[in-house]
Amino acid sequence: MTAINNANSFSSVALPLAGRVALITGGSRGIGRAIAFRLAALGAPIGLCGRDEEKLTITAKELESTGARILALRADVTCEGDVLSLVQAAEKQLGPISVLVNNAGTGRGGFGPVHEKSEAEWDHIMNTNLKSVFFVSRAVIPGMIQRRSGDIVNISSLAGKNTFAGGSIYCASKWALQGLSGCMAEDLRAHGIRVSVICPGSVATDFMGRGPKDASKVLSAEDVAHAVAMVLTQGAQSFISEVHLRPVAKP
Repeated sequence: MTAINNANSFSSVALPLAGRVALITGGSRGIGRAIAFRLAALGAPIGLCGRDEEKLTITAKELESTGARILALRADVTCEGDVLSLVQAAEKQLGPISVLVNNAGTGRGGFGPVHEKSEAEWDHIMNTNLKSVFFVSRAVIPGMIQRRSGDIVNISSLAGKNTFAGGSIYCASKWALQGLSGCMAEDLRAHGIRVSVICPGSVATDFMGRGPKDASKVLSAEDVAHAVAMVLTQGAQSFISEVHLRPVAKP
């Protein structure tokens, strides 16, 4: 009996997310892809979505080769109908969603002086970086409340904590996400649901931002994935509300 208990204890430490279904938006590339691989390595069945079907298929096949349970669906998380179909499919095929990582985001059109920006650019940034979080969170929260447990991790940015020339719409979207995340945390903590926000600096991905960066002076996607794993494996009686993630070398 002692040996069995020890084995189970080791398994729970080695795979702390075993059986906890994780849904990751924007999961086909970059930060979302790195998060998917990290959480799968910790035992979580993974639901992925993205708009690039080819990249989504490639990522799903690579994840499946590790032995993880995977569901990958093309979805536009700025569209409520797509979101509802995504959540229903994930819960039907993988099980109740225990972890939501709102990672989908963009910088395309979000940088430059505000007076040079268009309504279409405003809508594109706000819908992708903010409205999507509202849609996907709203779809999974009722089930989490019913089960009195769950983790929601919103991927924000240090641009949600600072202002700078040319930040305009992108900064606005991330500052709004900070406010939304904080209010969600207060709304949901009484139901056993933990809401955290991660604020990385510049990350070496193909993210459409302010131009190329020196890769030796920026974060990697795996750095962000590590922070997500840290948040999700925090002791059950507490939660890490906000993480600021910076490279050691200053850009």
